[in-house]
Amino acid sequence: MPDFPVLRKPVAVFDAGIGSYAAVAALQRALPKQDLIYFADRASFPYGGKSRQELLDTMKRTLTFLARFDPAAILVASNAPSITVLDDLKDMIAVPVFGVRPPVKDALQQAKGRHVAVLGVKSLVESAEMRAFAAAEAGDDVDRVHLVNASPLVDLVESGAFLFDQGGVQRQVDAFVSALDSRHTDIGAMTLSSTHLPWLRSFLERAAPGRPLLDPLERALGAIGPVAVEGRGELLGLVTENDRYMASDFQRMLERLGVVLPLHVVPRMIED
Repeated sequence: MPDFPVLRKPVAVFDAGIGSYAAVAALQRALPKQDLIYFADRASFPYGGKSRQELLDTMKRTLTFLARFDPAAILVASNAPSITVLDDLKDMIAVPVFGVRPPVKDALQQAKGRHVAVLGVKSLVESAEMRAFAAAEAGDDVDRVHLVNASPLVDLVESGAFLFDQGGVQRQVDAFVSALDSRHTDIGAMTLSSTHLPWLRSFLERAAPGRPLLDPLERALGAIGPVAVEGRGELLGLVTENDRYMASDFQRMLERLGVVLPLHVVPRMIED
């Protein structure tokens, strides 16, 4: 393994793209002395396009890699694997592993008798695991929960368009919400069930004013607090890349967000 900085029991946060940086920023605010690892596995993007077996293989590889850093905890900052495969993997390493899951029950409460749209990537909203999770969360109100493929919105974040073409992104978000309302006429709340979607919060608030937008991340952060270990508040940035998703492009996206973080490129062989 390359000569990375030595951290004290870091919390490792990962997914396949920019979405998980929101979790890193939230952890820094909540636990300023906690050492952190931010791992953007760009070479595995998108998680939402993978089969269940592909997700299992990717998660096994990544958890094994991050366990080498002796972390206090690992956060799988992606809804799709958290729902579909995490329960099969959380005992594979001797480290607490947390995920993010759509806050369906909370959304129903805030919808006040109206319907709820769970916005997520295709593999999440079409999975049997997500349907079962929604049914368990909603109980008798499950008919008011609609699982909506928001992959086109995720692409607006992953491509960087939300930073570089805000007018165009607003038009596409407006069209998405208009189409959603045409299919489901009484949506009273939405869950942002991809870690990319909170980056579009301001666009969605303009397209769907007055509707609560719930972020699954909040519950996961609450679970991490009790296992946190005080360090020096250092942050190690790691990234994989391939011919399509280059580390240099990802670095520019972070810089556009005002994030100053040197990224260490992880060779694919480390994860294999």
